Amino acid sequence: MKKNVIIIGAAGRDFHNFNCYYRGNANYNVVAFTAAQIPDIDGRKYPKELAGVELYPEGIPILAESELPRLIKELKADDCVFSYSDVPYPRVMNVSSIVNAAGANFILLGPKDTQIASTKPVIAVGAVRTGCGKSQTSRRIIELLMAQGLKVVAARHPMPYGDLNAQKVQRFATVEDLAKHKCTIEEMEEYEPHVVRGNVIYAGVDYEAILRAAENDPDGCDVVLWDGGNNDFPFFKADLTVTVVDPHRPGHEVNYYPGEVTARVADVIVINKMDSAAPEAIQIVRDNIAKINPTAIVVDAASPLTVHNPELIKGKRVLVVEDGPTLTHGEMKLGAGTVAAMKFGAKELVDPRPFVVGKIAETFRIYPNIGTLMPAMGYGAEQVKDLETSINNTDCDAVVIATPIDLTRIIKINKPYTKVDYELQEIGHPNLTEVVADFVQKHNLVKKSGCGCGCN
Repeated sequence: MKKNVIIIGAAGRDFHNFNCYYRGNANYNVVAFTAAQIPDIDGRKYPKELAGVELYPEGIPILAESELPRLIKELKADDCVFSYSDVPYPRVMNVSSIVNAAGANFILLGPKDTQIASTKPVIAVGAVRTGCGKSQTSRRIIELLMAQGLKVVAARHPMPYGDLNAQKVQRFATVEDLAKHKCTIEEMEEYEPHVVRGNVIYAGVDYEAILRAAENDPDGCDVVLWDGGNNDFPFFKADLTVTVVDPHRPGHEVNYYPGEVTARVADVIVINKMDSAAPEAIQIVRDNIAKINPTAIVVDAASPLTVHNPELIKGKRVLVVEDGPTLTHGEMKLGAGTVAAMKFGAKELVDPRPFVVGKIAETFRIYPNIGTLMPAMGYGAEQVKDLETSINNTDCDAVVIATPIDLTRIIKINKPYTKVDYELQEIGHPNLTEVVADFVQKHNLVKKSGCGCGCN
């Protein structure tokens, strides 16, 4: 008998789980997706063109997760599949209790049923929490591969918040492609650092189609790099898995789903931010790694800061603008901008709460524990406008911007501002140069011009 299924998600892993396991499977009838974490994504449909016209001629509705108990009963759901990331274990089981109390089964799909094999060697980069430093690590690995003359094509964990049909397969090779695909700030933060360095990155909705496009990219492809989102495990079967952990949040590596999965499956674990973390916190992380994945190669790393105009910070009342998701469901109270402001002698960190408007004010209501800083939220045009207004409303001397993109390309700021950059820097041995050199040798990727050691 066909089972009715609700997929619980946040516009990403949920669609992927459907595409891999349920699409075209006549044993199941997916009656709804539910949405959480991301504003304004419920009330849409997963379109019939992506769902499969034969089984889903009307598409599949995307509804609010808050309505889950009612939906289970009204839609006669048998199974509810939890399909989003960066969630504390108590929250996972809270949702499980809600599902079971309503009479349905609670299901977690694993890599065996959701990972896609590639015809190219794959390196996957993930993390145990949002904001650990996946992007820096991905960039470092790509730079090492490109230095050996290899063509690297990245694929980013999905963030499809717009027209899902139009976002089936997206290719980003230039900054202009960001506007072409109507990217949100969150998407730009992930794609722009890749394209400005000269490598292509793909994203979208259908990751089987995305992987095949990446493998056959018109500019060439020697290696596919999976650039993970939140703390999710990879959508692709990886030949080398690298997971980043954060000693600013010690213990989170064994208390969040599916972050612990990414730590347990890692071949390499990077302990990032060691330059600004407490020694006792670093030791907690080391001890947990030793317990759950004692065979992993552990790379020590820092995230040194570069401040473009430090004179705009010293002695000033500053507003710090940080990466949004790191502060919201990532639960960080500070980021690179806050560290830079304190390091370079800011007189005061200005709390933006009295000055925020619209959807930015709503963000602070939903996430009341955000620190004394501004999250660079921009999931749509209205939120981007509210971000601009909120920054410009704030009574401060200068703005410290620590987002991965040039935020002033997106919004106009009416006061002095400075940019904070940060890159991954390994400490001692083992390091990523050695890891990548071993990977290149193992997969016979050494170019005639390269020695295989990463020195070119």
